[in-house]
Amino acid sequence: MYHAPDLGDLYNELAQREDPNRNPIIVIPGLLGSKLVDQDSKETVWGAFGLGQVNPNSPQGARLFSLPMAQGKKLSELHDRVKPDGALDRIVFNFLGFPLELNAYYNILQALGVGGYRDEDLGEAGAIDYGDRHFTCFQYDYDWRRDIVETAQQLDRFIKAKARYVQEETEKQFGVKLEQVKFDIVAHSMGGLVARYYLRYGGADLPEDGGLPELTWAGARHVDNLIIIGTPSAGSMDSLQDLIEGVSPGALIPHYPAAVLATMPSMYELLPRGRHRPLMRADGQPVPDLYDPELWKNQQWGLADPEQDHILQLILPDVESYEQRRAIALDHLTKVLRRARQFAAALDVPAKPPDSLKLFLIAGDAEKTNRTAQIQPEGGIKMIQTGPGDGTVLRSSALMDERLAGNLQSRLISPIQWSQVFFVFSDHLGITQDPSFTDNVLYFLLESPRN
Repeated sequence: MYHAPDLGDLYNELAQREDPNRNPIIVIPGLLGSKLVDQDSKETVWGAFGLGQVNPNSPQGARLFSLPMAQGKKLSELHDRVKPDGALDRIVFNFLGFPLELNAYYNILQALGVGGYRDEDLGEAGAIDYGDRHFTCFQYDYDWRRDIVETAQQLDRFIKAKARYVQEETEKQFGVKLEQVKFDIVAHSMGGLVARYYLRYGGADLPEDGGLPELTWAGARHVDNLIIIGTPSAGSMDSLQDLIEGVSPGALIPHYPAAVLATMPSMYELLPRGRHRPLMRADGQPVPDLYDPELWKNQQWGLADPEQDHILQLILPDVESYEQRRAIALDHLTKVLRRARQFAAALDVPAKPPDSLKLFLIAGDAEKTNRTAQIQPEGGIKMIQTGPGDGTVLRSSALMDERLAGNLQSRLISPIQWSQVFFVFSDHLGITQDPSFTDNVLYFLLESPRN
């Protein structure tokens, strides 16, 4: 018989201990994990569902949800008035007047609460009264549509600001002057890619010449432990499928067209690596390079799909001709694919982390997960093979496993030197609901030996 552990009994004493040297926590959600709000209309672009939600198939909705496109401008120069407005600890759907709740990151926050961490967002919202004690857990919200490197640069500024806060509060409450504040990070899904880039490169950008930044481990100066959960370190087939077909997240959420999603750099930075043979041509030969703009143009995928022009008309209402819209779309496609190639190369460099940094992975390996697709004669793709994973992220992708199927060696080959790996028999969001998830996270954070 399966028995869940008594987590309160296991960790209550450690949770209640006020230790000024215990690392505070940064929580980083993944794709779709932050609320997005238009600063002009105050409309919730993502995070409110049901009656009145923004429809990405309407003229206003398509413009709000898409990122701007323009020839002659860098991706970093293309901004709109939609900004992040807090992490989505849970999503509430309104169906026929009745709220339906889907716990997204609430389970992570709940696990940290069991460990005695005091969350800033919950405290400031009045959900929990921590008295006069300072916050020790901080949710990092971000615009998940944008380039992951840009998000990592913002994380650098966020962590430095929170470090100053912790230093001030620790001196005020304990009379202890901390020379340096080290954080632990708990990141879900795409949030793990944000954290991994930050640890390796800090606030450094990708070079404009297409090369790689110097691997300095600058972010590791501020972090002791990274726990990543269900992160697609080698990409996900779902991102390729969504960029080609669009996506319908659920029965109560409208369809998001391919051309809308294809404006977002982050979607391309989630593509699987061509060297892992995720995509086959109609003749059975592997496609070696998913970042090649000519592949997308020849197959008429995403922004290169002529049938998406009616969506481009919504996104680019001031551009009158089909030819102009197509030129803008193909220019944007080339820029985001080039950026994604450079980002993947920067993360895939094998490198030994500093001795002070520990990398923990929690992943699922019990659900059938899309592994391989084949290009169809009409230009789309069809999934032809699955593998073990969490239903969204393959086990091999979470591990960043460089062994090829049929040529497996006895030990994992990965550019990531994992300190510890733990597998949960749940799907992508269900991982965080498993008691073993909470138990292991709290052990990593509260009891595992530190240097």
